[in-house]
Amino acid sequence: MSEKVCVGAIMGAFGVRGELRIKSFCADPAALDKYGALTSEDGTQTFKLKIARPVKGGFACRIKGVQYKDEADGLKGIRLYVDRDVLPNLPDDEFYHADLIGLEVVDTGGEVLGKIMAVHDHGAGDVLEITGKGIKGSALLPFTREAVPTVDLTAGRIIVDPPEGSLPEDKDDDG
Repeated sequence: MSEKVCVGAIMGAFGVRGELRIKSFCADPAALDKYGALTSEDGTQTFKLKIARPVKGGFACRIKGVQYKDEADGLKGIRLYVDRDVLPNLPDDEFYHADLIGLEVVDTGGEVLGKIMAVHDHGAGDVLEITGKGIKGSALLPFTREAVPTVDLTAGRIIVDPPEGSLPEDKDDDG
């Protein structure tokens, strides 16, 4: 089975005639309907959508087989996935979030710090959520060239040079 990447989410009905509000997670948000059929996370549902127009917070879309508001509302919250191999290749130094999740996190001294659990974007740039050794819960690290100088997808790891105080340090040395 091909790896799936989340490209959008159904936010609910838009109007009363079966249109849906879709939030796109694509670099080109309007490309959401260019990838062919989209599936639910578990692959049990398939959606062929057509973007009608941009609306606040996303796009008004039509999905084949959805004609009424209650049908559209029933799909609210479903995340839309596409096969990874359908997505375009990215230039150097650009990455799909799905490619980063699970990578080992190593500091510039070679010490393994943990793994990337999630990539968040709150509007001011991507932030990596890291969990692992010496980290209670999780820690957040800005995904910038300064904090993350190396991403090696082939080796399955990133090398980080975190800003002072951004990751918890072991208390063994000074207590």
